[in-house]
Amino acid sequence: MRLTLEPKSSLPGDGCAGTLVGRAWVPGKLAGPSVVALRADGVWDISAAAPTMSELMNAPDPVAVARTTSGAEPLGSVEEVLANTAVDSRDLDRPWFLAPCDLQAVKAAGVTFANSMVERVIESRAKGDPTRQEALRRELGSEIGADLAQVKPGSAAAERLKEALIQRDLWSPYLEVGIGPYAEIFTKCPPMASVGTGAEIGLHPESSWNNPEPEIVLVVNARGEIKGATLGNDVNLRDFEGRSALLLGKAKDNNASSAIGPFIRLFDRSYALDDVRRSDVRLTVKGDDGFTLDGVSSMTRISRDPLDLVKHTIGGAHQYPDGFVLFTGTMFAPTRDRGAKGSGFTHHLGDIVTIATPTLGALVNRVTTSDQAPPWVFGAGALMRNLAARGLLR
Repeated sequence: MRLTLEPKSSLPGDGCAGTLVGRAWVPGKLAGPSVVALRADGVWDISAAAPTMSELMNAPDPVAVARTTSGAEPLGSVEEVLANTAVDSRDLDRPWFLAPCDLQAVKAAGVTFANSMVERVIESRAKGDPTRQEALRRELGSEIGADLAQVKPGSAAAERLKEALIQRDLWSPYLEVGIGPYAEIFTKCPPMASVGTGAEIGLHPESSWNNPEPEIVLVVNARGEIKGATLGNDVNLRDFEGRSALLLGKAKDNNASSAIGPFIRLFDRSYALDDVRRSDVRLTVKGDDGFTLDGVSSMTRISRDPLDLVKHTIGGAHQYPDGFVLFTGTMFAPTRDRGAKGSGFTHHLGDIVTIATPTLGALVNRVTTSDQAPPWVFGAGALMRNLAARGLLR
């Protein structure tokens, strides 16, 4: 299925009215990635003011830097750069958008919604076998589903529920991080490894049970301050993680398995953390086989507030001098059968996955396998050499 990108669907509902920043690959003699600002009059290269997205987020006032005109260079209209970002129509002699983060650590929070807790327990009990999921879902849904949705993590009520579930032989590591005092925070992928909108997103070629995970992604600086937000797809291999929680790295971190974008919307007068808390994130999957999946994940139902998730990530016990981006988790675990009854959902190659919310726009990717996606070759070392050659290191 052909992948296309247009401003009407990719941008927030209010267009460029907010403060939108991202990264773009700029071709030429010294080709490389630049930090860009999206404005009504086009896409502007602001790398003279902020050579990296990490530096922009660590600035005292990222919004002021993003709006600077000093040294800014035009790259074209938003429509032109977006059209060239879609992998099917990319002209390597013209700019295209990248994932909007660079040197920041890419972190993720797990099991932050009640229904995703149940799904993780199902995976672990199914031992990677999708044919067992339907019966387990009925059993566990009737046993613990209602209880989990009403419990605040780390509370006395959560501790009482834990003891009751242990007595019923229903406790699991996923429930520990879902309602226990400590959130699950893991590394999704290395810095610079995420793909952006319009790119192909990768599944491990040995996976036969997997799904997208549509999420809000917080953008946090070295001081632990949330400076903005974007969208992400925390691709999940349910068969790998279901065999063992210790296979989390194999389930989550593969080539092109982290998609972030399309742009970061900075907090300003038009957009704030409360807008994140109120967000409904829509997932659409369209396959070459005619299959269509549509669903919504509401941040109002998250079990831990975004500020709490950040506190579980950074503090006296862990610092991030380049800042980090944080996937906040999803309540959406697709279960609708795509093939035989009881087989549930899994991706087919060529699926177009769209993750959207009105305040942040839409992140669009096409599914392939990680060994067929373009290999990741431009890391932090390459970025430093490129910035040095362009005279942007200071």
